[in-house]
Amino acid sequence: MNTEQHSPWVRVHPLAVRLTHWINVVAMLIMVTSGWRIYNASPIFPFRIPGDITLGGWLGGALQWHFAAMWLLAVNGLVYLAYGIVSGHFRRKFWPISPAAVIADVLAALRGKLSHEDLSIYNAAQRAAYATLILAIVVLVLSGLAIWKPVQLQGLAALMGGYEGARIVHFVAMALAVFIVIVHVAMVALVPRTLHSMITGNVRRVRT
Repeated sequence: MNTEQHSPWVRVHPLAVRLTHWINVVAMLIMVTSGWRIYNASPIFPFRIPGDITLGGWLGGALQWHFAAMWLLAVNGLVYLAYGIVSGHFRRKFWPISPAAVIADVLAALRGKLSHEDLSIYNAAQRAAYATLILAIVVLVLSGLAIWKPVQLQGLAALMGGYEGARIVHFVAMALAVFIVIVHVAMVALVPRTLHSMITGNVRRVRT
């Protein structure tokens, strides 16, 4: 007898995915809030981020937090990418991504009619959002390196339009990542059992 089939719980997130997810949450939170403090020291757009939601207290402190989180994000990201590729997690969860299906799911979500019955399967909108977030983080790391070492990595910086161009790319990638995270948190608020599944790895089986 297969006890797994008779269990009221279904495993949807393996341990490696959960660990890297929560480490990524911490790293991104530190990087974004410290990055806002760094941005305020030399804004590239005609606005500043409210100091109360930034981290570091001053430029030097923010840089220390930012670099520490950068390495955590980079190493954690490499572990996640390696796991996703080797285990087939990306192939099973993220592909295929159809533009038509993404648009249909986004419209369904806006009407409040997007199904969340089977949390073991990502819908098209989720697949596109997670893939875009991974890409945004990769761009964040690369543009951050170009800003940090514009002379040593001048070839990388040149691909982004030089030092100032790399700063703009970095900011835009950050804004995109923050937007996706905000939407993700909103969806978790609407479907709370997704949070439970990312903590325990399991979700209660839907009986039909």
